[in-house]
Amino acid sequence: MKLSDFDFDLPDDRIATRPAVPRSSARLLVAEGDRIRDARVANLGQWLRSGDRLVLNDTKVIPARLSGLRHRDTAQGPMAAKVEVTLLDPGADGSWAALLKPLKKVKPGEEIVFSDALSATLERVEDGQGHLKFNLSGTDFDAALAEAGAMPLPPYIAAKRPADEQDKTDYQTVWARNSGAVAAPTASLHFDDALLAELQAKGVEISYVTLHVGAGTFLPVKVEDVTTHRMHAEWGRVSAEAATEIAATKAAGGRVIPVGTTALRLIESAGQSGAIQPWEGDTDIFIYPGFTFHVADALMTNFHLPKSTLLMLVSALMGQDRIRAIYDHALAEEYRFFSYGDASLLIPPAAEMSQT
Repeated sequence: MKLSDFDFDLPDDRIATRPAVPRSSARLLVAEGDRIRDARVANLGQWLRSGDRLVLNDTKVIPARLSGLRHRDTAQGPMAAKVEVTLLDPGADGSWAALLKPLKKVKPGEEIVFSDALSATLERVEDGQGHLKFNLSGTDFDAALAEAGAMPLPPYIAAKRPADEQDKTDYQTVWARNSGAVAAPTASLHFDDALLAELQAKGVEISYVTLHVGAGTFLPVKVEDVTTHRMHAEWGRVSAEAATEIAATKAAGGRVIPVGTTALRLIESAGQSGAIQPWEGDTDIFIYPGFTFHVADALMTNFHLPKSTLLMLVSALMGQDRIRAIYDHALAEEYRFFSYGDASLLIPPAAEMSQT
């Protein structure tokens, strides 16, 4: 299985830099078995049945991009230099792993000031990442970070424009509640409260799980033999309540449909025994063609990067040839791609036929 098997040409103008407004007005490609239909997210209920269960990731994106100044006394007098920081992962000791630019210029023990309220000291450097100790913690840290930080837009958007105040709303799901992600579960960005209420009134059930999406989700695959790729790890939790709900849906013949690859990766991590179980920890599950799905019956997701692990994931669900046809259709019909782009509902034949 070669990396080139998952490549395709994507015109630059297909990369969305802003989301659809309202959220649910985004386009929805519905691939059901061998059929492809063009719809809108607002019409999602047409494709779901009473007794189906959506699994939603309730992680909350933190404004992880910070711009600060380091101050140093030199032979020429006091000097200040700009440092760009992207927070990655919190440590058990309260420190944060982060990307620093320029990393080589900042020395351990040096302070970086981000605002009147927020500053951090570089404790050490490991594996190309700085480990920062902030002057605040808990809710004080959250409040100061919300004031000083910017949303960590994906590289393909950040290259086109800087993050702004609108992104603090746009790049967050309406049900976000557990802080810790540095990237959004983007398929979930298409939902608003009205759509959720409509689906629940139809009899579609909802379960929440938590996976803190890391910056590693954007790391490229660098090996030609994709089976040797090593995935980044992300922390997640499937509560006992969520596991019980999902198992009950499976037992009743309903379909379990994660919204987003993050929710899918998490429930499959919790279902490796063959049945969903409560689960908590770091997952580096890598899903590519040949993977056996134990929990997910279908998937709602955005359109993914060429040569990405996420494109491999949807190929595992639908088959490589089918995904090529789906993406050819999306390109021909001018769907918008990536985090702020349009969505797809991928229903394999087995899920299509599992319930009348």
